[in-house]
Amino acid sequence: MLELTMAAVSEADAGATAGMLMADAPSEPGAVLRVGRDRSVCRLATPDDWLFVSRVHLEFLCGPDGAWRLTWLHGSHPDPSSEVRLTVGEYAQPVPYGGTVALPRGGSGEVVIQDRTGPRSVNVGFYHEV
Repeated sequence: MLELTMAAVSEADAGATAGMLMADAPSEPGAVLRVGRDRSVCRLATPDDWLFVSRVHLEFLCGPDGAWRLTWLHGSHPDPSSEVRLTVGEYAQPVPYGGTVALPRGGSGEVVIQDRTGPRSVNVGFYHEV
């Protein structure tokens, strides 16, 4: 099971627990959880006017081995207006635009979508229960 918790944070909300959204999916091949502005396809949706987040920005996909992978999907623009980084413990790594990274099996961490033009971010915590 992969559990996600999302908070949308602006400068005014910094330090506060913004409205948290949660979603989960079983660790079965083909299971998917998406994060973005389009509520019709994304289990975790950001505010509609947060244009630094694509309609479908992040995809968490369970592979045939039961391991989860994170993909930053290409949006409609060649250059994104955000940055995405994955943090697990003390280790942080940028996620490349259009790239895929593996999530630790049985681990937890955070994925941050950071607006390049202002002090806003989308923080997605994850926990992979085995």
